[in-house]
Amino acid sequence: MSTSRPFKILGLQQIAIGGLDKGKLRHLWTDLLGVPVTGNFKSERENVDEDICTLGQGAHAVEVDLMQPLDPDKKPAVHATPLNHIGLWVDDLPVAVQWLEAQGLRFAPGGIRRGAAGHDICFVHPKGNEQFPFGGEGVLIELVQAPADVVQALSRG
Repeated sequence: MSTSRPFKILGLQQIAIGGLDKGKLRHLWTDLLGVPVTGNFKSERENVDEDICTLGQGAHAVEVDLMQPLDPDKKPAVHATPLNHIGLWVDDLPVAVQWLEAQGLRFAPGGIRRGAAGHDICFVHPKGNEQFPFGGEGVLIELVQAPADVVQALSRG
């Protein structure tokens, strides 16, 4: 396995929390905890209706995505498990994906694509398989292409 990593994970970009009723999640995170809703996203392909909340500002902002499925009987099942995934900022997403695949890391279907917040994203599959023996060890991990200002701010320390 190669140890000279050609990319850098910069920081936490998001946590995504799912449930059958996004209203209950919004009541907890927005009404009770005071985390403001800063956007919304709906996607048939991703089977999601999501409120995007934001903690912090600028390069140090972290999304808290509150998600419910458009159809609870379809996949992806964004409500199971309640902590759906974590998102990590990465400085060079295409290079990271290429290198990680070469190390045997399994990615979920769909490849690199535009995500809810407008950044390019892809997902590390929670489990490895025969072809790609490594996965997220039970955790779905979203790799998110950091914009230039975030790369600059988070690369400093």
